[in-house]
Amino acid sequence: MPKRKSTHAAEPEPEQATRRRSSRLSKDVEPTEKVMAPIKEEKPKSVFTGKKGGRKPAAIKEEDEDEEKKMESQQPPTKRSRTTTNPTKPTPSPSQPPTTTNTTTRQYWLLKAEPLPRFENGHDVHFSIDDLASRTSPEPWDGIRNYSARNNLRSMRRGDLAFFYHSNCANPGIVGVMEIVREAEEDWTAVDPKAAYFDPKAKKAKEDGKENPWSLVHVEFREKFERELGLKELREWGKGGGPLEGMELLRMGRLSVCRVGEGEWEFLMEKAGGRTGR
Repeated sequence: MPKRKSTHAAEPEPEQATRRRSSRLSKDVEPTEKVMAPIKEEKPKSVFTGKKGGRKPAAIKEEDEDEEKKMESQQPPTKRSRTTTNPTKPTPSPSQPPTTTNTTTRQYWLLKAEPLPRFENGHDVHFSIDDLASRTSPEPWDGIRNYSARNNLRSMRRGDLAFFYHSNCANPGIVGVMEIVREAEEDWTAVDPKAAYFDPKAKKAKEDGKENPWSLVHVEFREKFERELGLKELREWGKGGGPLEGMELLRMGRLSVCRVGEGEWEFLMEKAGGRTGR
């Protein structure tokens, strides 16, 4: 960045002083002619610059403004200029690690689990909000074998919040809140023949040097609602013109990992008397 120009311009020594010096007579020397009165020379009109340093001549001010405009035209465009040209991203100094700013906002989700006993590959896969509340470490949310649901898992970020939804039971609905504490990673249960949701195709892919297609995230319990929000009630709010009209849960009923809009989240938290993140 160019250095700021000084607002003090060196003024030439007025000729008035020179004439005064030349008109002085040596001591005891009679003047041979009448000494002319010094001529007062008018200084250039000063203009206030608005900067520290007071005033400076108008002519110099105009030259400085022209020079500053020239320098500004050579600067790379900034965000405020709203130009389509992208300035080159500066390379961080080797002695100073690059810094990143997380500009993403919190996202909201809904994850389904079955609170009643059901067996898969010899394992009881039931899991309720109370089971999550009893965990003393982050719980892996595994067993997702649908690509749309998996993609939603991969879109989650640490700090996102999710509704815990009891499904495949007498009174399905939203029963509490959990937080995403670790982002998506490989779901190792997919390649374990002894696991509940073992996937032979995923195991073969790993053996062939390919990627395991399934992912999981880790969650932690945050709260259990005193007032559960049942599916019947959710459907009423999801009717045409209702606050949940476009809710993914109601549009894609079989999807086990759903997005929740911010407005939908706030509405449901208000109805349930929820406190998390508020």
